[in-house]
Amino acid sequence: MLALEIANLKKTYTGGQTALKGISLTVKKGDFFALLGPNGAGKSTLISILTSLTLKDSGTVKICDIDIDKNFAEARRRLGVVPQEFNFNIFEKVAQIVQNQAGYYGIPRRLARERTEMVLRQLELWEKRNVQGRMLSGGMKRRLMIARALVHQPEVLILDEPTAGVDIELRRQMWNFLQQLNCTGTTIILTTHYLEEAEQLCRNIAIINQGEIIANTDKKSLLSMLDTNTLVLELAKPLKKAPVIQNAQSVLSDSQTLELTFSSRIPVSKILYHLETQKISFTGIRNKTNRLEELFVRLTAKRAS
Repeated sequence: MLALEIANLKKTYTGGQTALKGISLTVKKGDFFALLGPNGAGKSTLISILTSLTLKDSGTVKICDIDIDKNFAEARRRLGVVPQEFNFNIFEKVAQIVQNQAGYYGIPRRLARERTEMVLRQLELWEKRNVQGRMLSGGMKRRLMIARALVHQPEVLILDEPTAGVDIELRRQMWNFLQQLNCTGTTIILTTHYLEEAEQLCRNIAIINQGEIIANTDKKSLLSMLDTNTLVLELAKPLKKAPVIQNAQSVLSDSQTLELTFSSRIPVSKILYHLETQKISFTGIRNKTNRLEELFVRLTAKRAS
């Protein structure tokens, strides 16, 4: 079964701005999927159509095999959405915000209370259940939005910039929670400008630009489009000059920081072997840039030109 099936979806706003130019997209059930794109690419329009905030001009959309034109209420029940902006009543208490959401889906009050406690505990908000939403920190508000989207136990969860404005520690905690949620079978569709987030979490990635899908494949295949790889090594001992490494360009940023640039077709282990033969040891290693970010910039820039 597909969690999401979109075919030839088009949307032009009054005034002539075309947001979606006949896009087609599928997301498999149980996937952790990233939908990436620059501002104005069409991501928000697509999400708005899925949630009925915006009417499409043409095309078909199915959520868990249910056509939104034929049975939107049933399709919507399969979907949980966490928008980018906070949109709850800030004067309501945390538990009430989540319980009210359950009520919109016809969940009985007793079951709504049980599910509210469950999701608030999962997201470490239970101790704040009697606190008004306005009193929460930005990170807690973000978690409250996720709790509200999960209370009716949707099969598909859409997250629009879920970690925007949160600190690194909280971001990592949310990553762990989302990975655990995905492991239980929930399909997750993520939009984010933190491309490290997409590379860390997602298995399949689509890139949308100017209302068109310009890439749609698994993460490994997408990253294989990069021609070169640059590693930054923190050396155990300082060097006076950059070593000569076969099949790689080596540059010293400073006496203890070595950058190695080489073809992506060459295994990293082979490059590191040449370091070992010269008795050059290192204490840390990382990519110079986020690989997905580099590819994203390259693809969208090419499209814009």
